[in-house]
Amino acid sequence: MKKIFLVLTLISLTLLSCGSDEDSLQKIDQLFNLYIKDSSGNDLLKPTEIGSYTGVTFTDQLAEKDNVNVSYNRKMLTDSTYYLEYLAGATRQFVEDTSDGGKIYKSEIRVSLIKKISETQNAPIVQDKLEIFYRSSPNVFEVSRVVYNNQLVFTKVPDQPNVATIVK
Repeated sequence: MKKIFLVLTLISLTLLSCGSDEDSLQKIDQLFNLYIKDSSGNDLLKPTEIGSYTGVTFTDQLAEKDNVNVSYNRKMLTDSTYYLEYLAGATRQFVEDTSDGGKIYKSEIRVSLIKKISETQNAPIVQDKLEIFYRSSPNVFEVSRVVYNNQLVFTKVPDQPNVATIVK
């Protein structure tokens, strides 16, 4: 009788521990897309075009070592518009606790832009500052806001992509 009780208890505990609780999954939403255009709305990220930023480098400003490059992808939409897709890689620094028990972190990235001004010449390198703030809670880890050169360019809207357009 003790053996049956022990076996049933063991089976019950096994079944309970294997159960899936959908509410316990944390949603990760950290993909961020950055578009750079001029005041007329022209794409400035075309990789070979004169007048565009043909060279782009992301450097982690919070890394323990200097000049740590951060990976990104230059992607193109079907209408030939280019954008920079950043997923992760820069150091995240704790900023503050939130009133709902979550936490805010930030990454700080130097964006170096090289503009092609002729077939053989580039303009001096432009260095911009990109700050990405993340909100973390048991339910979600997401980009919450983005600041570019001290200007707020993105604030999270639930269930919408993380996209910002910079005008230069």
